[in-house]
Formats: sequence, C-alpha cells, structure tokens
Amino acid sequence: MSRTLPIQTRTAHEPEHTAWLGRLIEATTPEEVGSLIEALAQEQPGCVRAQVFWLNPYGGHAPAPSPSDPAQLELANAALQAGEGVYSQEGRHYALTLLSQERVVLVLSLSGDQAAKALLAAMSPYLQLGVRQLYHAMKLADLYDSHAQLEHSENLQRALFAISDLAGSNLEMPDMLREIHRIVTGLMYAENFFIVRYNPERETMRFLYYADIKDKNQPDTTREIRLEDRRHTLTWYLLTQGKPLMGDDHQLLEQVNGPLILAGPDSDDWLGVPMQHNGKVHGALVVQSYNTGLVYSRDELTLLEFVGSHILTALERKESKDELERRVRQRTEELAEVNRGLRQEVRERHRAEQLQEALFQVAQLATADIDENTFYERVHTVVGRLLDARNFFIALLSDDRTKLEFPYYIDAGVHHVLSRPVGRGLSEYVLRLGEAWSGTRADIVALTHSGEVVPHSIGNPCACWLGVPLKVDEATIGVIVVQTYDASATYGAADKELLGFVALQIANSIYRRRSSAALHLANLRLEHRVEERTRELRAEIVRREQMQQQLHHQVMHDPLTGLPNRGYLRERLDSVLGAIQHEPHRRCALLYLDIDRFKVINDSLGHLAGDEFLKAIAMRLLAHVREPDMVARLSGDEFAILLEDIEVTATATAIADRVLQAVAAPLRISGKELEPSVSVGIACGDSSYLDADELIRDADMALYQAKQLGRKRFAVFDEALAKDMVDVLTMESELRKALRQNEFEPYFQPIFRLADGKIVGYETLIRWNHPQRGLLKPSDFVQIAEDSGLIEAIDWRLFELSCRLLSHKAPAEPFITFNVSALHLRHVDFDTRILKMLERTGLAPSRLVTEVTEGALLDNPESVRAMLDRLRSAGVGAALDDFGTGYSSLSYLHSLPLRMLKIDRAFVHELDKEGSVNSTTVVAAILALAHALNIQVIAEGIETQAQFDTLLSMGCEMGQGYLLGRPAPIDQWL
Repeated sequence: MSRTLPIQTRTAHEPEHTAWLGRLIEATTPEEVGSLIEALAQEQPGCVRAQVFWLNPYGGHAPAPSPSDPAQLELANAALQAGEGVYSQEGRHYALTLLSQERVVLVLSLSGDQAAKALLAAMSPYLQLGVRQLYHAMKLADLYDSHAQLEHSENLQRALFAISDLAGSNLEMPDMLREIHRIVTGLMYAENFFIVRYNPERETMRFLYYADIKDKNQPDTTREIRLEDRRHTLTWYLLTQGKPLMGDDHQLLEQVNGPLILAGPDSDDWLGVPMQHNGKVHGALVVQSYNTGLVYSRDELTLLEFVGSHILTALERKESKDELERRVRQRTEELAEVNRGLRQEVRERHRAEQLQEALFQVAQLATADIDENTFYERVHTVVGRLLDARNFFIALLSDDRTKLEFPYYIDAGVHHVLSRPVGRGLSEYVLRLGEAWSGTRADIVALTHSGEVVPHSIGNPCACWLGVPLKVDEATIGVIVVQTYDASATYGAADKELLGFVALQIANSIYRRRSSAALHLANLRLEHRVEERTRELRAEIVRREQMQQQLHHQVMHDPLTGLPNRGYLRERLDSVLGAIQHEPHRRCALLYLDIDRFKVINDSLGHLAGDEFLKAIAMRLLAHVREPDMVARLSGDEFAILLEDIEVTATATAIADRVLQAVAAPLRISGKELEPSVSVGIACGDSSYLDADELIRDADMALYQAKQLGRKRFAVFDEALAKDMVDVLTMESELRKALRQNEFEPYFQPIFRLADGKIVGYETLIRWNHPQRGLLKPSDFVQIAEDSGLIEAIDWRLFELSCRLLSHKAPAEPFITFNVSALHLRHVDFDTRILKMLERTGLAPSRLVTEVTEGALLDNPESVRAMLDRLRSAGVGAALDDFGTGYSSLSYLHSLPLRMLKIDRAFVHELDKEGSVNSTTVVAAILALAHALNIQVIAEGIETQAQFDTLLSMGCEMGQGYLLGRPAPIDQWL
C-alpha cells in the first residue's frame, strides 16, 4: 500500500460508528468496502455526495465505475499526481487519493468551500481503517482472480488430455462425440453444440454430432450432404471462409461476405470456429445460446479455436483407427468366410453322395410291390448305412387315435410286437410336438421331471434318442424312432434331416396302402349314398324352384304397393324393345309419373299416411291400364306405365290425360281431404331404342320438362327437348371447368356523384370469358348455374376478385357494391365469410356495400336483419336494391340497418316521358324519405340526359346507367 491517511484521535464529541465498523470488518469485496467509505462520507455535515472511483481495473474487472464526467476525471487524476487532496476550480468538489498505486480516488461533492477539511478531520480515523480494509480486499480479489485463472488453465489442460485420450479409446464414434460435448460443456456454455466434418475433395459435409434443445428438425448425422446444399448458411461461411463467426444475427451478417440464410430456431448468440489442418478447413465447431443475456466473449472464441484443433486431431486419429480396424475386420471375415465355405463344401459333397444313394433306395422301396413288413425291414437296412439305427421302430396311431401300434420294432437285435394305449412316452411327445426331436439321456430326464414324458422303454434307458413324426397332408399318423445306448454316440441335424426324408416316404407308403384298402369300402358305401342322395336332391330341386319363384316375385315387385319395380320394368322394356327390333312397325310408350308435392304430404301427415296415399295412387293407376300394359313403382313417389303397343303418340297422350284426371280426384287420408296431382313425362319407343335405359332416360327428361312448365301436366319427349337437355349438361360441365380455370371476370359499372360527376363507387357484375363463345353476360348462364348448385361458388369468386382488384388498383375512396342472393343469406356464417374475405384481399370494410333485394328478405327477415347489423358493426354497409318494386318497401326501409337504397330503373325510365307525374312524385317521395332516415340514394338505369337532369334537380345524390358508363374491366376506369 503506497499511501495511508494519518490516524487522528477521535474527540469526545464525535459520534459513535460502532455499527459501521462492524459492517467494515464483515466486508470482503472491494465493492462492499467502497460502499461503506461512501456511506461514511455522506453521513458527515457538508457532504452532498461521495463516490469511490477505480481508475485502473483490478482482478480483470472494475468493481465500480470510473468517473464519466471529464471534470471529475481530471480532478481525480490531479489528486493522484499531487498525492494529496485537491479542490475543483469552483471549489464544489474535492478529490482525495485513497490508494495511489491502485489508483483509487474518493471524490466528494461539498456544500461549502472549506467543508472538506472539517469533514476529513471528523472521519479520518474511520477512513484510515476503511482504506486498509479496501487494500486487503483488493489483494484478496487479485488472489481469487489468479486462482480462477489457474483453475481455468487446469480445466483446459484436463480437457485437452481427455480429448487426446478419447482418440485412442475403444469408444464408438457416437459415444466419443458425446464425451467431447461433455468436455466442451465443462469449459463454456455449450448446451447447444454441433460438430461438422468437411471433405474438401468431395466438397461434402456431414453433421457428426448435433445437440440442440429447440431445433425440432435436426440434421441426419449418418449421411453426407453436398456443401452447396447449405450455401449462404453460417456453417457454409465457416467452412468456405475459414474464419470464426460470433455474435447475434445482425453482427453475423456484418461478418460474412454475402447474403445470410439463417437455419433453425433464432438464437440470441452464436459462436462458430473452423477446424483447420495445414491451412485447410476440415470441419467446424458451433455453440449457440437461446438465453437472453448469455453472450460469448472473445476469450471463449479463442478457447473454442484452441480446443477445436485438438478435437480435429482426435477425430482424425479416431477415424483413421476405425477405418483401419474396419478394413482388418472386413479382410479377416472375408478369409474366414472363404475357409468356412471350402470346408462346408467338402463335407456337403461327401454327405450328398451318401445321402443321394440312400434316398434313392428309400424312394424305390416306397413304390415297390412288396408287403409292409418287407418294406420296413429294407428301409431299416438303408437307414442303418447312414446313422446308428441298430435300435429302430415305427409307431402308428390307431384310427380312433387312442392306441399306439408298433408294426416294426427292433431293439438290441430283438424284434418285438407291441400295442399300447396312448400315454405320455417320448413317442407321444413327438406326436404332440408335431416336429422332429432329439435328445440325450439328460434331456429325457429333464422332460420326465417336468411332467412332459412318462418313459415306456424296453431294457435300459437309451443314451440318445431321435424321433420324427409321420405326416400325411399335415396330419400326424405316427412316428419313426432311432435310439442308441452308446454314451459316445449322438444324433445331429444331418441325421434328423435324413430320418425326416425317410419318414416322408414311409408316411406316403402307409397312406397309399391304407387308401387302397379304404377305397374299395368307400366305393360300396358311395353307391348306396348316391341312391339316397339322388332322391333327396329331387325333392330339394322342387323346393328350390318354388323358393326361386317366390324370391323372383319379391325382387321384382314393390313390397308396399305390390306393383312391379324398376328391375321388372327394365326386363319388360328390354323384351318389348327386342320384339320391336324384329317388327319395326310396332311402337310402345313409357309414361314416367311423379307425384307433385308428395314431400309435403309425407312431412305433414307422417310416413304411414304417405304409404296409404301411395297405395291409393297405385290403385287409381291400375284402374286405367289394360292388359298387357303394366304399372310399376320406380322409387318413393315415382311410377311408370308401360304401353306395349300403340299406333300413334296421341294414344299415349290420351291415356296420360285420363291418368291426370283420375289421380286428381279428391282423396281422403288420415282425416284430411287431399287433391293429388302428378306430372307425366312421355317417351315413345321405336326401333331406334336399343335398351330400356335409353327409353327411361328420355321419359325422365320429358317429366323434368313437365315440372318446369308448372306441374299437373304431361310433356312428350322430342329431339328439341333432347338437344336442350344436352346443352344444359354441356353448360354445367363448362361452368365447373370455368371455375377451375378462373374464366370468370368482374366488370365494374361506375356510380357517379351527380353534382360534380365524380366516380364515388362501382357496382360489380359477373362476366364469363368463354374460350369458344367469347364474353357471356349473366343472362346466358346464371339460371343453369342456379339449377346446378354452382351459383354460390361463382358468386364468391366474383366477390373475392372484385374486392382484390379494387384494393390493389383503385384509390382509397371509391366503394364497391355487389348483389347478395337469398341463398347466401340463409347461411348463418355469411357475415363471417365476408369479413374473412376482406381480411384476405386487404379491402377496408367501409368500402364494401352488400346489395339485398326485398325478395331475399322474405325467408327469415329477423335473421337477415341481425346479420346486416353485425356487418354494419364491422363497417360493411348494406343497400336495398330495386326499391319500390316489392310488397313492403317502406317497412324494410324503416327496420333494416341500411346505408343506401337504389331506386329501381322502372321509375327512372318514366322521368323523361310526358305525363310522368306519378313517377316523379314517387321518386321525390323516396328521396325525401331517404334523406329523413339519413340513407344515401342511388338511381339505377340513367340512360338519357333528361333523366339525369331531373334527378339532379330533385336532389338525388348518386346514379348509374348507360348514359354515365357501361360495365367494363376496372382498368378502363383507372
């Protein structure tokens, strides 16, 4: 310590600082001691503020800030140079050197010019103790720092030794890499860590090891990838630039010489170093942090570079060692395999020669014309040439499988004749097992102790036993057994295979012999059985014919009305049309009937009443049909009448007229008097029809035409109707194709402010750019779109395209209107879909106005009103279209949340005609009412200047029509 303050005696008037001294004794760090010195000074009278400054760092860091004010820094340096206290120029600050060598200065902010001396005199004895404690605390901090550096060096040395040891260890590569990760984690924060290996010759890279707590799409560590596939990523820059990278995303971008593609989760800090050897990059180490505030330092970069070179050496040594071991192991296995193959081939050839001869002999015996005993003896002789078969027997199950009979049994040179009940001997064990079994005496004893076997033997227990089941078509019929009493003899896999083939031949021979004997008996029984079965079959045939007739009637008739069904009708039609092919002058007719509004009857009166209604209609139809014509019920409320032979079409129409009148007679069902009616489609069949389906189809087309004309009538199919139906089907198909290929385009008709002629909005109208027919207006295809159920999809396509075009191309002021049909308003989520569409297209809700007609409000006015209220809350307006043509225009105008109303063109067209007082009055009344309700007005169909002038003079705000602008693509108006 280069300087201390002189200790002065404390006067009796000085305050006691016992508590302060206690805290000073307990303080162990420079920061704590400095804070106590500051607190001691600030307790003295005249001291405004006290600060201890370290002008040199200690222990690798500065425990307190250095003065940031240049004046204070100059004052502190002056105090150090003078070696005593120094005042500032204005006398408001005083600097006192506490420790000159350590460059520690106390700066006091004073309330008077002469306050410092009195202040220091009051606190001098305590300040001297504080300075001494500060000196010792700084020395202690230096010792701690030196100890930490030494400990860090030892940890690094141990880590390098551990990495070096790993290269020569017997660990597999994945285990070695995990150990490397553990070692690096001991040196720095490396929870997220990966190692990349780079092959400069092949320009490939491989993630040898990858550990990341957030990355869900971790790379495959088992295969190499092209370096080019990771171009402009941080790993690519590491391997190609050969320089370390460190920092957050912005700092990393400044360190690379090109664009940067960030892969994986965003990290708060990233550190990567290349692993180099002889000036070439062979890989990289990377650590990264997802913890805010955890930042890697330059020291950690240097450490990771140093460790990386050792890891690269260890990896190269490990890879070389693994490769050498793999080659040695592969070569050893190849040589061993070749050697095994040669030895096995020699054994197999020798065995095959013996086995081939024996098997050929057994096969010959199986087909030889010899008795059973001779067959067994000769088989025994052949088997005995290949294995120890001095003790040999064959056991067969009886037909009822309760006895085990031994047709051939020789043991120790003695023949035996045996037969015993099926028990739990070794033979029975093989029968239960269903496969060959061999075992020594110990194995047999083990089976006995387990309860699987209760031995049945002649003489002493055998030393080794081999049994193979005799099988015919997977059914076990017996067993063939060899056994030996020689303790040195055993039966191996080759013996088991040989005996298995012999067992197959014996089983086949036994089967053929038994089958021959059973065949004769079976023939006798068969003749008797055939006679009995013939009689049974004749009776069965009679019963089946009756059942088939009954089933055919049920299949071909309707169970409710008893009438023939569609299948029966098709059969009759095919038969009649076939006859017409041979008699071209003949004609038939098919009347296709559909009961009008049957669903209302069914829903109102119930299904039972509906069934009674159908029965009554069926009876009325039957009453007006002669033989051989027929009435059929095709489905729920559809009937058909087949007229097999008519001369002219008038005959069919006359019958249809009678049927209409007969069905129309009042009918009482479930206490209700009903007036039923039907629609009838008529198709006349001639030689041009080849099958029933064609005639049914044409009659169905005519029925559809009758319904379209208003029901309660008939229609006759002709070529014009066929062409119309085909055109409709073609148009439906083309409409679906148009939706897929985006052939629809919105046309915009401008809406002008009449006062200044400025465009304030557009009404969007659909057009179809047909690839063959050119531009089509809605009148050309809307009706077919409605009938086919495509109109809603087309409308939504129009809505979205219109909003998108207006949002992208038009300025912010003009609004857009489009017509909303009743179909859309029936969907409870219509308003939600509108708002989502606006969000997708970017159009402000205030720029959209939905047009509804009074007719669209009739279904559910309360639901529609609520839906329009929700849209208005979101900013989407509503307009009442064709105002004045409905039944209750005024009530809708008063109750609906309307932003606009559109005066129907019928009123506008009358304004320029003579005597149009009524129209003028109506328009004036509409304008007055709308203005009173704060609703904007748009006049539709302005086609003459006189109409325009009249509307302008009446105070109409906006208008549209051919005079002002025809519908056109939006680019024309922009």
